[in-house]
Amino acid sequence: MKHMEYAKKMRSLIGEGELILGAAVSLIGDGGKVLLVKRCDCGKWGIPGGLMEYGETLEQTALREAREETGLEVKAEALLGIYSGYFSRWSKTQPITAAFIARRTDGELFCDHIETDELGWFGADDLPEIYSEQHKQMLADYFSGERGFYR
Repeated sequence: MKHMEYAKKMRSLIGEGELILGAAVSLIGDGGKVLLVKRCDCGKWGIPGGLMEYGETLEQTALREAREETGLEVKAEALLGIYSGYFSRWSKTQPITAAFIARRTDGELFCDHIETDELGWFGADDLPEIYSEQHKQMLADYFSGERGFYR
């Protein structure tokens, strides 16, 4: 079941109540820069990633979402951290997100223009407008060089 279908199914069961969701992202680095995606839903930038599908591990989610949103095959090399203290007031969701540091193994960059409108490589000093506080913290942690965060 696709992640958006799962979220819609849960919404149909619980209505507008709060919802906790599993999610994962891939911080794909290259030469001191990280690959970000410009989201179709809000026009702001974020880390490639999304919601878990039933039966997936967090790592599998991160790798699948990277492929779907960027066209790249990636390998998770390390866990940057787990991020669970962030809430979306407008959607009443709390994503518990595993952030993986990944490297490109294959594939060519592309945008699907369904989830992503643009792709770009950014360094710590030239980040565009990031769409969520959770992703802002992940990027700050990534560029710090430290690992093992839980927030």
